[in-house]
Amino acid sequence: MTLRIVVAVLGLFLLSAISITGVSAHHSYQLTVQQLRAGLTKAPSMPQKGFILIDVRSVGEHETGFIPGTDRTIDFREIQARHREIGAQLDDHVVVYCQSGHRSNIAAETLADLGYRHVYNVTGSMNAWLAAGFPIESGRR
Repeated sequence: MTLRIVVAVLGLFLLSAISITGVSAHHSYQLTVQQLRAGLTKAPSMPQKGFILIDVRSVGEHETGFIPGTDRTIDFREIQARHREIGAQLDDHVVVYCQSGHRSNIAAETLADLGYRHVYNVTGSMNAWLAAGFPIESGRR
């Protein structure tokens, strides 16, 4: 009985240690604009930039427009198999977005399950970004 209690408490502690945080489109915009102005928009400069921005929509959706400063595009269904392509350490800050926030939440949960400790989901994702009138880039990254 006490072993079950200890395991349950330990499980709750571990769940609280790894969390997914929502970040608003406005906050994401402020972060990306600051980085774009500073010329720090690529993942290799991650220690200076402070986060990696990932579009978890399909390639076709990405090509219609994406948040400036996006470092990678990995379909949310492939995030578990391709997460090493992100180039992040488990302690790095990873920000994910999709069209509405649903798929990016799934991707964020997957990354947290894989051990990434600082995962952020852009609340409302591209829909919120566009509704706020923030700029997008087009093409393929």
